[in-house]
Amino acid sequence: MNVGDRVRLLTGREEGIITRLLSDELVEVAIDNDFTIPVLRREVVVVAAEETKAFGQSAAAVAAEKKAAASGAARAAKAAGVPAAAAPAPNKAEGPAPIKADKNLTPPVQKGLYLALTHQSPELLALQLVNHTDRDVLYTFGEERNGQYRGLSAERLAAKSASKPLGHWHLKDFDQWPAPVVQLLPFQLNGTTAFELLTKRLQFKAASFYTSRQPNVPVLQREAYLFQLDEKPAAPAVVAPEKLAETLKAQLTGNAPAKPAAVAPAPEPAKAIVAPPHEVDLHLEALMPEGGTEGLSNTAILKLQLEAFEDALSRALATNMHEIIFIHGSGNGTLRKELHKLLSRNRDIKFFEDSQKEKFGYGATLVRLK
Repeated sequence: MNVGDRVRLLTGREEGIITRLLSDELVEVAIDNDFTIPVLRREVVVVAAEETKAFGQSAAAVAAEKKAAASGAARAAKAAGVPAAAAPAPNKAEGPAPIKADKNLTPPVQKGLYLALTHQSPELLALQLVNHTDRDVLYTFGEERNGQYRGLSAERLAAKSASKPLGHWHLKDFDQWPAPVVQLLPFQLNGTTAFELLTKRLQFKAASFYTSRQPNVPVLQREAYLFQLDEKPAAPAVVAPEKLAETLKAQLTGNAPAKPAAVAPAPEPAKAIVAPPHEVDLHLEALMPEGGTEGLSNTAILKLQLEAFEDALSRALATNMHEIIFIHGSGNGTLRKELHKLLSRNRDIKFFEDSQKEKFGYGATLVRLK
């Protein structure tokens, strides 16, 4: 089993997508209604491609795609400022009408390198790289969050092919998505052309994201949100062999001209990361002991607490701490639920549980780090 495989639960009729491999015996599965659960490997079976060819898509998969199409169409209309009443109402008996490609409105996708996000369920998207060119490409893929970069994958991508799923993101967490960072180097074995390395960092915005929907993406042959990574899709930047030889000769002889401006500015020296305390108190009075909290709404307070939580957790991971305790209090349980939801999706967490019930009751969570 691999991340991205569609599986069926042996104890029921539900189907879902494997989003994480938790251990040798446990996987995380996102059911088509976007409910993510841990499941033992022996309790699921991979839905074979031959089954889909022979019997077509399952009812759950068809319903998921229809719901995804309707949901995406509604968001696109909202982002474009189209009133909801302008869209035709779907027939309730038939479900939402699928989006059809209009040749006059949707131009064909040009050759190039793309990042594609495809629906695995109505709320779950898979990220893939699409090489819609005639050359192979070496690529690296990573994520940038809060100014910190983490490399996740590096592979060779053949011409006219798509990569394996590089990640799975939830639409409901759109505002918390990291910025994907992709490096691309086209190459041709025994070729006579040298290409420049391309580095692309994407930052998604709601208005442009939902209008990027393409009904039939080349190579994938399905609907996807599509973002072009190379500036010149038909012809990547090429260094002429004569110019390349002259440049190398000048550098070897010490007569090279002044170097042109770098494609990207050199990164600043990394600042030393300070480990957080073993117990982090997320109560408002502990975060802002100097006061100034009058007039803050519950939403603003929760945002402040979550930012403090993410900062402490990232520093704990960066400094190789084994565990950390977050004191969130019992109260109405809102902060505790948000913390547990974020922790359950973090691949760097071994496990988490209520901490020292005799001391904190249900007001603290112990997080064990990998």
